[in-house]
Amino acid sequence: MPVEWVKGGLRLSGSPLWFDARRKADVSFVSHAHTDHIARHARAIGTTETLTLMQHRVGTIDDTVPLRYGERFELDGLSLELFPAGHVLGAAQVRVTRPDGHRLVYTGDFSPGRFLTARQAETPACDTLVVESTFGHPKYRFPPRDAVYDEVALWCRRQLERGVRPVLLAYSLGKSQETIQQLASRGLSLVTHESIHAISALYTSLGVPIDARCWDGAFRDGEVGLFPPFNRHRPHVTEPIATAVLTGWALEPWGARRSGADVAFPVSDHADYPSLVDFARATGAREVITLFGFAEELAAGLRKEGLFARAVSEKVQLDFFGAAAPPARKAARIR
Repeated sequence: MPVEWVKGGLRLSGSPLWFDARRKADVSFVSHAHTDHIARHARAIGTTETLTLMQHRVGTIDDTVPLRYGERFELDGLSLELFPAGHVLGAAQVRVTRPDGHRLVYTGDFSPGRFLTARQAETPACDTLVVESTFGHPKYRFPPRDAVYDEVALWCRRQLERGVRPVLLAYSLGKSQETIQQLASRGLSLVTHESIHAISALYTSLGVPIDARCWDGAFRDGEVGLFPPFNRHRPHVTEPIATAVLTGWALEPWGARRSGADVAFPVSDHADYPSLVDFARATGAREVITLFGFAEELAAGLRKEGLFARAVSEKVQLDFFGAAAPPARKAARIR
């Protein structure tokens, strides 16, 4: 039973288990609640936080398996165990162990380092690693997160001092809540779009208090706006505003232009290239499979480090259970 890439996502052949299936599956592990990793499955496995946030977006799922980090769950002879992935609240990696002891880890999106609103990622030992590669090109090397938020706070204060309203653009789930906490710790007050405010309320209910006012059509003195990076959500006000997008793509010359912002700051909740290489090496995996984004580039870089690595977007058999299988189909690029 190999691991297969098919149109709906990644699954274990001969098993009902999918990983972050994007279409309704009988059983899917859900690594986190971003929209490109979720669907309204018949049965969903994930952390309590992920399952709560996911159902806020897709509606009620009748059969859920909420797991704590480190808790084991048995499924058709396989043992599943979750580990923190950083990234956003509740994000998890899953380690699947087959009866003979072979261990596969699937990461989904993850990020090392310290977060104020998510558990720090761990490095689970494994034999086969399937790892996301969104920023898996050597050119992506992010500066320290705290230093970037210092720059964001300074930019906001400078706009306020010159009578211009600073508006930050960030995804509603995860990056927005981290930004609220980071800037609040630097003495700034934020007002947020209703979609961000709704998810922040869920964070609070899940034990991570987030305090920011919901946008009511007007700014108050000294407030910084926080809105999703889509034009339809931008605040419509008569006062002058300056916009900054918070994204890993800020390292590209088109980073700000991509979101129609004035400036871009390299705030990412994904691992950069050096972090991906270090992580893959630290797991002790004998085989590394790279997914999405710069999958080919990351696989090539890992091979230079002496690891056996191949990309799903290459026609590669993901032979977790040791049986022959047709080549995997090409993976779509996301984000």
